[in-house]
Amino acid sequence: MDATASLEARKTRTAVLAFIGALAMLGVGYAAVPLYELFCQVTGFGGTTQRASESDAALAERLGASSGGKTISVRFDGTTAKGVPWTFRPEQVTDTVTIGQRDMAIYLARNNSDQPVTGTATFNVEPEQAGAYFNKVQCFCFTEQTLQPGQEVRMPVLYFVDPKALDDPNMDGVEQITLSYTFHRAKESAQ
Repeated sequence: MDATASLEARKTRTAVLAFIGALAMLGVGYAAVPLYELFCQVTGFGGTTQRASESDAALAERLGASSGGKTISVRFDGTTAKGVPWTFRPEQVTDTVTIGQRDMAIYLARNNSDQPVTGTATFNVEPEQAGAYFNKVQCFCFTEQTLQPGQEVRMPVLYFVDPKALDDPNMDGVEQITLSYTFHRAKESAQ
């Protein structure tokens, strides 16, 4: 009897440990996306831009003033995902900006359909190493955008390139940064 009870206890313990392991893996699976997004935001990995406050921008302007007014070219790109009946493009394709100084880019969006459409923008920066230094203070990409039928809007992006980019050897030779946006249909708008 002791051997049978001992075998049953081991089977129960193994089943409980397997269940706990499965729950832990499920938890890690759910946490992976937010943790990856946090990692990308902190490091700029994959061209993820940084989100900055007004005080961050003011500090960058002070630091940029001591960098001798160095400039960099910024190229803007705008597309829509399949199924988004919008025209979306930058008002100006390139701009030369002073590193550390706030600048503004304007994107134009027009809903070409006869229905309201809500979209959300994804974004990235190329080259990837520039993502850690490209800071957005204000951006239409921070919230969903709803355009009524035929409505056209101007969407501003207030940004700056962090002067710390000048000290990064990985940024040596980078003469242009490309900021790309793609508008996708928001989930509730897709239904």
